[in-house]
Amino acid sequence: MGGRAANYAERILAGERLAAARAITLVENGSREAWELMTRLGPHLGRAFRIGVTGPPGAGKSTLVDALACRARELGETVGVVAVDPSSPFSGGALLGDRVRMARSLADPEVFVRSMASRGCLGGLARTTQEAADILDALGKSVIFIETVGVGQSELAVAGACDCTLVVMVPEAGGVIQAMKAGLMEVADLFAVNKSDRPGAEEMRLQLVDASRYLIDESWRPPVVAVTAVKSEGIEELFDQLLRRRKWLQEGDRLEKKRLEQSASRIRELVRAGLEERLWSDPEIERALRRDGARLRAGEIGLFQAAVESWERIRERLAGAELEESWRR
Repeated sequence: MGGRAANYAERILAGERLAAARAITLVENGSREAWELMTRLGPHLGRAFRIGVTGPPGAGKSTLVDALACRARELGETVGVVAVDPSSPFSGGALLGDRVRMARSLADPEVFVRSMASRGCLGGLARTTQEAADILDALGKSVIFIETVGVGQSELAVAGACDCTLVVMVPEAGGVIQAMKAGLMEVADLFAVNKSDRPGAEEMRLQLVDASRYLIDESWRPPVVAVTAVKSEGIEELFDQLLRRRKWLQEGDRLEKKRLEQSASRIRELVRAGLEERLWSDPEIERALRRDGARLRAGEIGLFQAAVESWERIRERLAGAELEESWRR
């Protein structure tokens, strides 16, 4: 059972790209061997600096990541990219694909790009995005970009998965008030105003700079960099700011604290996902819920009573249950 996992782990740690690509597919498909693989890779993680790139659709995130990847390579970094795409409604696979998104950097053998389908997951990330990034970390990539779909609560999701969150804005995306409403000011470690050759770009940049002065955390003010990714303008300055952020995190125990919090969150999410899979796939629980729903509609019980009874029933069903089987499906 564990032969393939052990084989992939050994080859990934030796820097083999093909093994990494196949391992990500293994994880995406929810194979039983995927969990053993991730366990084997666990002791070798934590070397890469993970940068989340998020922002509204049409902000030019993919082009920007491509330009940043090229700049990183110029400075001797090895690069991994996990680009989360909307899912095809027919196949469930990534709709755009990495070759469309990363035209310039794909030719570099030290840049590994993988598109992943969101498959309906909320928050702009795919279900196994972090595991894919873990595999690229184990592969030896020093910088990993995680690009979100750019919808829903993607900013919050990527902030919880990365060391640094880069929020990409464009002049036509709305003003700073809209950014504040979306919670961007709280999660952004850096802002990039892309397509800065368009009208309104400088005004947006100045507004973001001004708004960042009012953030509660005064230890880090998010830099705001004007870029035009398609022309590679401003890319050097933006990447310099990303490196500055990495250095700042590495001072003291800031990075370690951040990663400890994220690790606890990942455990919590895995337990939640395992419980949900175990519970809502149980036909007896589903039948009981429908019966309770009918009783609630008939006025025989109240909502709180129905919830309490359901909880007691769930506790009984969970006694001795192997949640590991739910996670490995």
